[in-house]
Amino acid sequence: MWLVSSTLRAGLCLLLAVVLAGHGEPAAAVTLSTSSRWIVDPAGHRVKLACVNWPSHLDPVVTEGLGRQPVGAITGMIVSMGFNCVRLTYPIALATNASLSALTVRQSLLAHGLSETVGGVEVNNPSFLDLTLIDSLKAVVNALGEKNVMVILDNHISTPGWCCSNDDGNGFFGDRDFDPNVWVDGLGSMATTFADVPNVVGMSLRNELRGPRQNSEDWYTYMQRGAEAVHAANPRALVIMGGLSYDYDLSFLAARQVGVSFAAENKLVFEVHWYSFSDARAWEAEGANEVCGRAARDFARRGAFLLAGGFPLFLSEFGADSRGGDRKDNRYFPCAAAVAAEHDVDWAYWALQGSYALRQGVVGMDEVYGVLDWSWSKPRNQTVLPRIQALQRPLQGPGYGEALPYTVLFHPLTGLCAVRRASAAAATTLELGPCNETDAWAYAPPSSTLVLRDAAAAAGGLPTCLRAEGRGQPARLGTNACGDPLSTWRLATDSAMHVAVDAAALGLGGGEDGGGGSGMLCLDVGTDGRSIVTNPCACQRGDGACDPEGQWFKLVTSTRRVARRPAMLA
Repeated sequence: MWLVSSTLRAGLCLLLAVVLAGHGEPAAAVTLSTSSRWIVDPAGHRVKLACVNWPSHLDPVVTEGLGRQPVGAITGMIVSMGFNCVRLTYPIALATNASLSALTVRQSLLAHGLSETVGGVEVNNPSFLDLTLIDSLKAVVNALGEKNVMVILDNHISTPGWCCSNDDGNGFFGDRDFDPNVWVDGLGSMATTFADVPNVVGMSLRNELRGPRQNSEDWYTYMQRGAEAVHAANPRALVIMGGLSYDYDLSFLAARQVGVSFAAENKLVFEVHWYSFSDARAWEAEGANEVCGRAARDFARRGAFLLAGGFPLFLSEFGADSRGGDRKDNRYFPCAAAVAAEHDVDWAYWALQGSYALRQGVVGMDEVYGVLDWSWSKPRNQTVLPRIQALQRPLQGPGYGEALPYTVLFHPLTGLCAVRRASAAAATTLELGPCNETDAWAYAPPSSTLVLRDAAAAAGGLPTCLRAEGRGQPARLGTNACGDPLSTWRLATDSAMHVAVDAAALGLGGGEDGGGGSGMLCLDVGTDGRSIVTNPCACQRGDGACDPEGQWFKLVTSTRRVARRPAMLA
């Protein structure tokens, strides 16, 4: 399901330019702060972080990809793919170990036996070879700044290397390689180094705290110290704080909030991570509806509650195997995308890199989660990319109150939304299209009509609602029988993404389908990969072998300007 039909693939490629047009202009370097749950610019307008992770924390401490492509080409691809921000990782030793930071790129690569990478850097980025490691990181930041790409500096680990495990000595304060005093000094040093670099808009204090020593008391003690050190050295920067258990858990903040001296300056942001392996083997073995519903509730418990408390939440790592053969990722990613859209969170996708110079002793290791291919020359998967890009566009927030709140029917498997067909003759039916072309829907959970909010005037004051017509038939808009069983929609499964009507009494094609039943008809994508039809609801019984993602439509809230659509024929 992570890979879809060739018909839809072609359609997505054709739509890509249109989709990107709705993502807004590249973000200029600005000083950011927070306003309640939103990250905002000096004018108070929301700036949604739509970032990609770019590592510089592995053993050579050289930003990945410099041996594959010119840095300008890499930053250009970041912009062309719609990302406005990079979460750029580094080891704290780069700031605290003078002998390490003084090594040149050439010396560090050769010390790790990477003569071929040296040759690649000499071809693609010759000016980097004799820069010190700290200066090479600055040069990457500057290259991103030239493209108006914001940077979040992320302290990923203490000593250079791949992250993470419970016993790697880097997990928690007091571990073998994690002296909290050295760490605080390093954060202050990095904040000072980049204080005058305008596109460095934030600093993430530490990636994925973990291990047997972790506890909330020490978390408060040292994370607050680290936050103070960063803010003292660079008051412009957002201060981003992760939680416990591999950045999976911020739930302890429900009982006690962070206490920092600069709280009134609105610079605090919290971050959380989420991968399919965060939910163990559930995504492979259990029903996807049940796992997704449970995971969504868990996301609210472990982090999203902070949004209601007036703090931004940064989903700073999530991602999936883009090759399409991993069952758990194929199920997880549409669920994660739906949750990210529902909460309209800031995020950073893992990852940019298509390959590594050196990872865990392997030269040239492929990164199957990477948005770029192994050679760093093009996107790895043109079908997957639009699903990520669908989350780049802000749905609401300061500066985006362009309309009264309305509902969007988001199809997370494709990254597209339900829109009316473009021609007036077919405008009573729906298809998948760019989300910036959606209509404004009105819906009142848990069960109600789906009404085109702004269509009543054109229909003589009558509501225009969506109605099921039967198995395999297009869902159709009209003014007749609004409120009857076939136009009364409810969210039928634990995923809250099966949008269904009860067709049993009317004999219009309900029944069992891949673990479904109960006479329910659900919104679905037609065999053409584009039209929106109704079919028997799939996978209602918790069948772990059943894949329901094609029928998932997430109802999310937006206040963006509504696109003008053709009037329906009477």
